[in-house]
Amino acid sequence: MEPRQITVIQASAVLVSTIIGVGVLALPLFAVRAADSGGPLVTFLAVLLAFVGLALITWLGIRFPDQTIIRYSEVIIGRWLAWIGSMLIILFFAVLTSLTAREFGEVVVTSVLKSTPVEVTVIVMLLLAAISTRHGITTFAHIHTFYVPFLLIPVLVIVALSLKNAEAINLLPIWGNEQGGMLKGTLTVAALFQGAFILTAVIPAMKHPEKAMKASFWGMVIAGGLYIVIVAATISVFGSEEIKQLLWPTLELAKATTLPANILERLDAAFLAVWVTAVFTTLFSSYFFTIYAMSHLFRLREHKLFSYFILPFVFVMAMLPQNIIQMYEIIESVGRIGLIITTGYPGLLLIVSILRKKRGNRVADKKVDQID
Repeated sequence: MEPRQITVIQASAVLVSTIIGVGVLALPLFAVRAADSGGPLVTFLAVLLAFVGLALITWLGIRFPDQTIIRYSEVIIGRWLAWIGSMLIILFFAVLTSLTAREFGEVVVTSVLKSTPVEVTVIVMLLLAAISTRHGITTFAHIHTFYVPFLLIPVLVIVALSLKNAEAINLLPIWGNEQGGMLKGTLTVAALFQGAFILTAVIPAMKHPEKAMKASFWGMVIAGGLYIVIVAATISVFGSEEIKQLLWPTLELAKATTLPANILERLDAAFLAVWVTAVFTTLFSSYFFTIYAMSHLFRLREHKLFSYFILPFVFVMAMLPQNIIQMYEIIESVGRIGLIITTGYPGLLLIVSILRKKRGNRVADKKVDQID
């Protein structure tokens, strides 16, 4: 295992850049379908639900500061049951990686490279992720920390500029016109935060793993707050009924936004550049976690062995959806099912660990504190 070098700020940065990803384009559509003008409320509830799941894995990480969930699950529930749970986690994140790559490919060939086969854009992004994942967990954290300002600042600027076209009445009533789909919508939006599961791999490399909850809090506040602001801005500009007719409302928001004095008439090109970066960091995290978890499951010292090995399988899975509509149906279904894996499973592990009074070795933490 690498030396503990990751700080609280870096851990928060990993969470922010992982959560903010490909789903930001369709986010307002998911929220509006659930509750019309109540989209911001649905997003807020989804953030709370996502934070519950993140808090569970953070609490587990603090109890077992020198192990990943792949290893400490064996201590808690036994090797064979833990092996089944770990395989489900690995399979889920492999599928999540493939769907992220496919969604990226569909947006690019639809909006920018209209003559380019979707297979080309998907394989290029997957190759970039595979090459990047050959580094260790510390370098992984540094890469995420570097990209965070380039994700947050441009998006906040675009959202702020878009508010000049906003109509506050579009946000009323704040609880929406139809509450029947609110639960389903909350689960769908909460699924966009499942990349935060990467924290289970980051905590064992943190300088002070006992401060992981602080990193979780700020990571979720920043990423969740940005998502709520994006949904609120999009609904206030277009209205819920118009958003239902748009495939990627956030991209349309960027198209409708201009800089003062018409320096740039449309900001969608700049937004897409930022979005590509966001897709890379999200794909980077899910791909890295997949191979990192596999290396821990099979007791290997390095995860590099799997970086190219799983590439063909992920690419094939990415090409399975027949069109955009089917792709989003699969994304919504997989996302909601994934909540059982990323929230229910850690919750079960935490309860069993408390009942069985299982804890990790704290000696490593004391040595690090002495060195610091």
